[in-house]
Amino acid sequence: METHEIFAAGLALPPVLDLIAASSLLEAFLTRRGQALSVDGAAVERVGGQCLQVMLAARAAWAADDQELLLENCSEDFLGTIDLLGVTVETLSYRKEFIA
Repeated sequence: METHEIFAAGLALPPVLDLIAASSLLEAFLTRRGQALSVDGAAVERVGGQCLQVMLAARAAWAADDQELLLENCSEDFLGTIDLLGVTVETLSYRKEFIA
């Protein structure tokens, strides 16, 4: 039977993920590192390359720590922009491999 990590932390992304938001986004991920994290993208209206880089780095960090990182409830604007940049929600998420 598979058991999933209990998500001790959540992070709601702001509407604008631009250069100005990148350092705050990085800090938000750093303070939550080491625990499973659910990221809510419902409010996102714009995504810039710098914040996308932060999210890709977070995905790599969570994978290295073998902690789940799930991007959920993404707005159409968020999905459309990351698609244009060649990224998917699955690329930004990390799920543990469970062995039954």
